[in-house]
Amino acid sequence: MEKNASPKADKSPQTSPEAPFTTFIQLDGRSPVPSQFRTPGPFTITRLQSPAGLPDRITKLSPVPALLVSISLKSLPSSSYQVWTADKLIPTSTVHPFRTNIIDFDSQPRCWAGSAFDYVHYSVPRKGLDDIAEDLGFGRVNDYRLAVLEDDLVVAQITKSILPFLGRSDAPSLLALDQFSLILGAHLIQKYGVLQKAARQSKGGLAPWQKRRASELLHENMHGRIRLSDIARECGLSVSHFARSFKTSFGISAHRWLIQHRIDRAKQLMTQTTISLIEIAVQSGFNDQAAFTRTFHQLVGVSPGRWRRHYTTRYSRG
Repeated sequence: MEKNASPKADKSPQTSPEAPFTTFIQLDGRSPVPSQFRTPGPFTITRLQSPAGLPDRITKLSPVPALLVSISLKSLPSSSYQVWTADKLIPTSTVHPFRTNIIDFDSQPRCWAGSAFDYVHYSVPRKGLDDIAEDLGFGRVNDYRLAVLEDDLVVAQITKSILPFLGRSDAPSLLALDQFSLILGAHLIQKYGVLQKAARQSKGGLAPWQKRRASELLHENMHGRIRLSDIARECGLSVSHFARSFKTSFGISAHRWLIQHRIDRAKQLMTQTTISLIEIAVQSGFNDQAAFTRTFHQLVGVSPGRWRRHYTTRYSRG
């Protein structure tokens, strides 16, 4: 479908083929739409938008066992929306914004939208879900409950959190996408998984040597091009176990820790050097000055330029 559509700025990462990524595909109403929509193997987030709907139903396929999680961003009348699983038409009503579908790719889901639509689709590999379930103490989850037009507040909220980044040049880092997939995966297991036993509770954090090693790796990869799996492997832990233990030890996620340290590094450069803000952005691990300014303002409350001027004025008077 990508060759017939107009994907925005997101690009597949130039790392391992298993790295997660995001795409934003805008159909223009004139391009032919293939009858089969094939997703890649790793965890992916795809925003698919059309001003005219689909001429015919499409089948969604995955090369690996996975769940398809779809969430609407705008309303669709019941007469303009249909969904099938295993060739069975599922009864549906009006599609309201932020309603969620959870469908196993094994059922070869098909859908049709006869009018303008805007959807976010998550392709969530079962292998990753199995790893999370094992680490949480559930064991292997054999099946997931089918859900169509579910009012899932958790999926709605995390979709709202990722939505502003889809289609932008400063797409979420691999570390952020790994963290996002863990949050989504844990929710899918607990809400939709057919579970055999309750989860065990694990409250332990990282050992001192694991904290040191994780910090070292994050410092060495300020641009966020490292995977959670890489850090977890160095610490001898599974990805989900490492992510939970890291948050227990540091109080925040690995991705949030990295962002905070980027800001701390930027503050150090602004107070100890006279180099430009764009150079500071690059040396602090940001893709560009716009991303640096936006993140700095979110965490500090003012722009980097204003913060630097205030700091310089304050201490020059002292």
